[in-house]
Parts: sequence; structure tokens; C-alpha cells
Amino acid sequence: MLRLTPILLAIGYALLMYWFSAWRTSRELNARSTLLADAKLKGLTDRMARALDIDHVRVHVYETDTVNGLAAPDGRIFITRGFYNKYRRGEVSAEELASVIAHELGHVALGHSRRRMIDFSGQNAIRMALATVFNRFLPGLGVLIANGLTTLLAASLSRSDEYEADAYAAALLEKAGIGTAPQKSLFRKLERLLGAKGAPPVWLASHPRTEDRIKAIETLEARWRSLPET
Repeated sequence: MLRLTPILLAIGYALLMYWFSAWRTSRELNARSTLLADAKLKGLTDRMARALDIDHVRVHVYETDTVNGLAAPDGRIFITRGFYNKYRRGEVSAEELASVIAHELGHVALGHSRRRMIDFSGQNAIRMALATVFNRFLPGLGVLIANGLTTLLAASLSRSDEYEADAYAAALLEKAGIGTAPQKSLFRKLERLLGAKGAPPVWLASHPRTEDRIKAIETLEARWRSLPET
């Protein structure tokens, strides 16, 4: 039983962190967001809703100056005020911002939002367990090794989710008659919009490289074109 104690403690810690993180995220989003009210964007989200055979796609604006889209564990979709302001200033088109909404819808539909919260909690538990093990053999270095390994794992899982959400968004945008061109053009703008000064090595990055994301979408388009017409 004593041998299992560290594992049981890690599992308990992971569950506690999951519930606390979900509660804290929900409270933060509730306090700092409002419903998006934009006629042009609503026209585009209505087209996506019809493609999904649902009544509507509800989008919230999260009050932060960063440029990002968010999918909450409870299924709500957010774009940041910073991103919306880029659209209002003409730096991003309505169709490009709609592609962000489609991407976040992909995260929700594919279960990424809830899984990421679970993964975050689980990774903390794994980090604790690994640090305990490695510290027995490499005192003082165990924590550094555990942090490095869990960082690599988190980055790999995140990149996989991004590719899947990109593919979902591409299919939805095509079905809605918006097309994938805005999705690809936004990718080309992202580095400038985010003010990126440089990128980490791909194995440490949480998002795939821009050229890889565009190439993946073009591969999908080629596959669609090869399908027989019905």
C-alpha cells in the first residue's frame, strides 16, 4: 500500500486541479466577457450554424488585449477583444475571424477543450510523480528532468489538437460556402498580428508552424477534389 501512496496522491492531486481549474476558468470568463454583437460576423456564423444543422453559433468577446480565440471546457466560444479590434480596424476580415470561430468550434466538437483541462491536471500529476522518482537517483536534477519531459508531452498533444481543429474548421468553412482561403490567409498574418519576435523549436511549440498548417489544409483540399462527384 505504501508503494502506491505516491501514485494515489498524484491521482487525487490531478482531480483536485481539474475541478479547481475548470471552476476558476469559468468564473474568469463569466466576469470578463460579453456576447458578440456584429451583424456581418453573425451572417457568417449563421451560415456555419446551418451547415452544422443547429439554431445558432453563440460567440462571446473576452476582455483582453491579446489576440486569440478560446474554447471553454463548457463548450462556449470566445474571441478576445484584441482580436475583435483587429477586425474592426480592417487588419482581419470578417471571413478570417469566422475561420477562428470555426477552429474553436472544432476544439469543442472534438472534445479538446475538456481534454486539455484534464491533460493540464494530469501533466501536473505526472510532473510530481516523475520528479519524485528522478530525485531518488539525481538529487536536485529530478525536477528539471520532469519539467522537460512533461513540457515535450504537452506540446506534442497541443499540436495534434491544433491540426485536428484546423481540419474540422476547413470542412465546416467549405460546407458553409465560406471556403478555406480566409483560414489560410489568416495563418499567414498570425505572426504579425501576434507580434512574434521568434518561434521556439517545433518540438517545444504548442502550435504547429504556419507553413505546416497551410500544407495540411491544402492536402485536405486535394483529397476533396479527388473524390467522385455525387
